[in-house]
Amino acid sequence: MSLLVQKFGGTSVADAERMRIVADSIARSVRRGHQVVVAVSAMGKETDELLRLASEVSRVPPGRELDMLITAGERKATALLCMALHDLGVPADSFTGSQAGILTDTDHTRARIVEVRPDRVRKSLDEGRVPVVGGAQGVSVDKDVTFLGRGGTDTTAVALAHALDADACEIYTDVPGVFTADPRVVPEARRLRRVSFEEMLEMCAAGCPKPAMRSVELARTHGVALHVRSAFTWEPGTWIDEEDPGMEQAIVSAVVSDSSQAKLTVTGVPDRPGIAARLFRALAVRSINVDMIEQNVSLDGTTDISFTVPHDDLDAAWAVVESLRGDIGATGAIADPDIATVSIVGAGMKTEPGVTAMMFETLAAEGINIEMISTSSIRLTCVVRAEVVERAVQCLHRAFELERAA
Repeated sequence: MSLLVQKFGGTSVADAERMRIVADSIARSVRRGHQVVVAVSAMGKETDELLRLASEVSRVPPGRELDMLITAGERKATALLCMALHDLGVPADSFTGSQAGILTDTDHTRARIVEVRPDRVRKSLDEGRVPVVGGAQGVSVDKDVTFLGRGGTDTTAVALAHALDADACEIYTDVPGVFTADPRVVPEARRLRRVSFEEMLEMCAAGCPKPAMRSVELARTHGVALHVRSAFTWEPGTWIDEEDPGMEQAIVSAVVSDSSQAKLTVTGVPDRPGIAARLFRALAVRSINVDMIEQNVSLDGTTDISFTVPHDDLDAAWAVVESLRGDIGATGAIADPDIATVSIVGAGMKTEPGVTAMMFETLAAEGINIEMISTSSIRLTCVVRAEVVERAVQCLHRAFELERAA
């Protein structure tokens, strides 16, 4: 008998019919002899609706109350899913994050898990029942309800799988796995049978939306094998686990794009120690996540510093830059919201020469200009204009022949 943790996202349980379909799948797993723990998200777009309501009653909702509100969506879903399981003759127990023993820090709206004490979940399993846990939530060390943030149900599932020493963590979503590119952009994109934690983290960092990056980080830390698969087709999906040292790695595994970034350039910055530190410390204090950074060669004692931030943080980042311009002696600032990134990711890039040249040549042949470049040992990312990013993904996918089976 194996122990499985199964996570179901919002689209998987969007309405009553989907709830019954998911319950039937869980029941089948139980009847095959598996012990099953479920982590479930709020139904459909319910989290968005709750956030909309919050914005209608408060200009700046307090984080504590926002967490109490948002996590109600997951609690509703756990109760409904348990009712559907009972109707199929499968005994089940619903648990909030706090009842499941998920302890977090005190950072509301984006809390991080510090410990899992799954005593009640184990007891439910021992009694032959299916524990259904509300995703993306826990209880802080101050005993307040906390929300883990978007994608937090993936993190909940991985944390439970580690705490319970589960055999696998199945992430059920609306896509049948991880692909060599977004199939909506590249119809011939191929589903990957297996990727390493390292590759998946780089793909998430480059814009791949599923699974959530935090969950992959947690899975890598604790060695929890992930299986990303569809709750609509139920076919085998993509396994994410440790890299097999005995296997030759694909040079490039995937092409990933991200249109959620904007670029800021601070011009005429004095080229002396401490200036960049002041700028990026001020951005960090505002919790603005900076991704790519580029500094031009100094001319006449001044330089330009460009960096990318999420679109949602552009206004806040602009305000920080404007407030510092006089203090750091910058002559100006330019905001550019119309950029995107395109990345190639592959474990084989570590040892294969010529990958960078091929990427640049491919983009050049398409007349696509590169504005910024960022690299890691297995990822190469270029900033391009937003209107050409899909064409960039398509031509790179063809150039590296990713439509061919490995």
